[in-house]
Amino acid sequence: MDFYKGKNDPELYEEEIRPFSIEIPQSELDDLRDRLARTRWPDELAEEGWNYGVPLDYLRRLADYWCISYDWRKHEAWLNSFPQYTVTIDGANIHFLHVRSPEQDAMPLILTHGWPGSIVEFLDMVGPLVDPGSHGGDPADAFHLVIPSIPGFGFSGPTRESGWNVKRVARAWAELMRRLGYHRYGAQGGDWGAAISRALAEVDRAHMCGVHVNYLHTVPADDFDPKELSQEDRDRLERSQRYRSAPAGYARLQATRPQTLSYALTDSPVGQLAWIAEKFWEWTDPACRVDDDRILTNVMLYWLTGTAGSSARLYYENFKSKGALGPCPVPMGVAVLPYDLALPVRSLAECEHTVVHWTEFDHGGHFAAMEVPDLMVQDLRIFFRRFRK
Repeated sequence: MDFYKGKNDPELYEEEIRPFSIEIPQSELDDLRDRLARTRWPDELAEEGWNYGVPLDYLRRLADYWCISYDWRKHEAWLNSFPQYTVTIDGANIHFLHVRSPEQDAMPLILTHGWPGSIVEFLDMVGPLVDPGSHGGDPADAFHLVIPSIPGFGFSGPTRESGWNVKRVARAWAELMRRLGYHRYGAQGGDWGAAISRALAEVDRAHMCGVHVNYLHTVPADDFDPKELSQEDRDRLERSQRYRSAPAGYARLQATRPQTLSYALTDSPVGQLAWIAEKFWEWTDPACRVDDDRILTNVMLYWLTGTAGSSARLYYENFKSKGALGPCPVPMGVAVLPYDLALPVRSLAECEHTVVHWTEFDHGGHFAAMEVPDLMVQDLRIFFRRFRK
């Protein structure tokens, strides 16, 4: 599908950065509504709530809203209000937002999403980060933002070959920043974005000033004595180790059978919706729920681009490569959200990384940039101030 104007042959324009505009054909939207209207619904054990997965009444309500009331054209126009581009790097198409600050000496910052997120995660933070003076902040805290779609996700489109693991994405990000002319920059991310940001520091250390993450697993050394930790930290460590040793079903499936999964998710919009909406319910702070329109816009970036399978392949490729990350080679900032999947232990993080900034939030979960954007903006401003000239 042609999602943007001025499409070029990537083999002929390897170095070229191409303007991008989302233009979904109406036939695609009509097909989506037709599929939603003809959904074949399963039965359920209604008294079990979320214990067996997404409840039928919750998903039917959300699917009905998607079919009848959700206005893609409104959100398409909103997405197109941000400057967007595509570029070919390492044989892959990469879609990205590039929003420059009115402050000429602003710091370049690359923001990376995770799964089942997208560039939509960061959009509420763009204005305050790019133009803090117009949002009650100090213009000295301004950033030039680069917000790419991971290869295989969203408008980057499906990857066309194997091997796109975290470290390969990081190398592509380093090349992207080089092509944009940024020679000193920072990185931020959660979920896969946290891993990619750390890997970026490994492959492009000479140009990185710092990495800020809102998702971090802390792994103790072999000779570690857990008695040295508080009870809260021991609980955190146990929770993290339990999650790492027994991944949830979605992670096992995407890490082992992404192609098999892709048939169901690519054919059924309700299947794709359930696969993603479940995570927005389970991994967020109940007091900071992401609204229906934002969830559906995020889902649309998977549905319209047919990237359910290729996004899942990131799990497979990383599992196959066993590419564990080493200590972050640049200063790190960590934001801890109480409803995240796993919470890091500060003393363990400081043993492995050069942690210069640590914030424990009272609210928020795995999708921090969507749940508590104001808190995240402030934390990024504080962390990166130490690197400004």
